[in-house]
Amino acid sequence: MNPSFFVDPSIDFSTNQMTSIIIEFKTKPAVVAVKEAEAAGKQLTLEEATKQVEESHAKFQEELKTLLGDQHVPYTIRHVYKTALNGVSMELPGKDIKRLSQSTVIARIYPNKKVHIMPPVTPYNQK
Repeated sequence: MNPSFFVDPSIDFSTNQMTSIIIEFKTKPAVVAVKEAEAAGKQLTLEEATKQVEESHAKFQEELKTLLGDQHVPYTIRHVYKTALNGVSMELPGKDIKRLSQSTVIARIYPNKKVHIMPPVTPYNQK
């Protein structure tokens, strides 16, 4: 697999088991895109940026139909992200993740892992 985007090497591409991944799209979330455009001295309204985000999701859905649906690959979109990042979390067989390499909207693919944050340690005598 040699996609034109980053794929986390810890993902198992040989398994038939359903694998949970997070896909980040190339199009930035609307607020981020507006701030980046502003910093670069370019004009971009929040409405235009929001439209670009919506278009990236629509394009991805079209690509999924071709890359996975037409091949009868089982998949489930678990969550749609549009604020902190622009993308989706989804499940599909690990061996079929490579089919996504033909997508034009994907920037990165990560494994969807639970992360646990340890609470801060307060010294015993501190109130």
